[in-house]
Amino acid sequence: MVKINENYLLLENSYLFVEVNRRATKYMEENPDKNVIKMGIGDVTKPLVPSVINAFKDAVDEMADVNSFMGYGPEQGYDFLAEAIIKNDFNRWGIDLDLDEVFISDGAKCDAGNIQEIFALDNIIAVTDPVYPVYVDTNVMAGRSGMIKDDGMYENIVYLPCREENNFVPELPSEKVDLIYLCFPNNPTGTTLTKDQLAKFVEYAKENDALILFDAAYEAFITEDNVPHTIYEIEGAKEVAIEFRSFSKTAGFTGTRCAYTVVPKEIKIKDSEDNEQSVNLLWNRRQTTKFNGVSYPVQKAAEAVYTEEGQKEIIENIDYYLENARIIRESLSEIGLNVYGGVNSPYIWVKTPNDMESWDFFDLLLEEANIVGTPGSGFGPSGEGYLRLTAFNTLENTKEAMGRISKLSF
Repeated sequence: MVKINENYLLLENSYLFVEVNRRATKYMEENPDKNVIKMGIGDVTKPLVPSVINAFKDAVDEMADVNSFMGYGPEQGYDFLAEAIIKNDFNRWGIDLDLDEVFISDGAKCDAGNIQEIFALDNIIAVTDPVYPVYVDTNVMAGRSGMIKDDGMYENIVYLPCREENNFVPELPSEKVDLIYLCFPNNPTGTTLTKDQLAKFVEYAKENDALILFDAAYEAFITEDNVPHTIYEIEGAKEVAIEFRSFSKTAGFTGTRCAYTVVPKEIKIKDSEDNEQSVNLLWNRRQTTKFNGVSYPVQKAAEAVYTEEGQKEIIENIDYYLENARIIRESLSEIGLNVYGGVNSPYIWVKTPNDMESWDFFDLLLEEANIVGTPGSGFGPSGEGYLRLTAFNTLENTKEAMGRISKLSF
């Protein structure tokens, strides 16, 4: 008799963003005359920039010519893109990487979810709370979590609360953990760590033989000094940290799919017989078995992001979204709401008025202002009482949304 993986039964009934979309769709179907503005799911609205599109088209044309047609490419990605990544995303910060330490993929979400496969099931994981759901859910699916408790936390997962009281800076684990998921600039709170704050986690990892899984998908939105653009700016991080990056929010590749993960060769993890194993080689083995690589045209398009003209165009888009974030942050502050993030991030973390629960505030904004946000409680217990808004809509819609909210009485 076929049996299912019962770890899946431990998950919440539906993925957070599926539930947000379900409720929004239901409301729009019942109220077709309403102009609903979506500021919940972090999807971009500006199209791919001309430099990227031109490179994309040229690569597609190459695929139509027998002399330049490309079939299967390397599962790890083409060298031309890895070279551009190393030069522009790391060398500029004084970081050197080898080509075989960069793995091109179809999404940071995929990599952050798949990376846990190469680690033992008895590893203890730690996550910040609130947390991007993929980090928790994939470990639940694998069987590391135990049962979910009444407080919404899983038995075998260590939660590092990020709340107003600690300025959304997580404390180091008070117990020994093995894998630590960090995302900074943070999704969902939009807050950041300084170099000194991040260095404490690197030091903890080195002292406790732990590994940091560092999601830097929003690095391009950093505007302040002393906020690290890569965890490898911290001395010793190459020995204890894997970094995930994405072209989705940086360059509008949400519908095109391209990202990369850096796995330094310095990272060594011991097996059950106390022999050191290369995490880089294990991840390479996993990818070559389960992944056929990102398409050639997409990688050529991603390479164009790093051209002089491409960088100019991409920065204009990022500035556009950061202006939206400023408008949201300042507009909500002016009406007396407590808001966080939106300075080094496209996300704004809003404290609900009058101790309102997250989903109640979601419903109020949807029904009274026709605006879709994301309830903070969907990101974990410490997210209760907050709501996330994104700056990825158009400038016109952002201004309209803030005008609607300003007319509400809380």
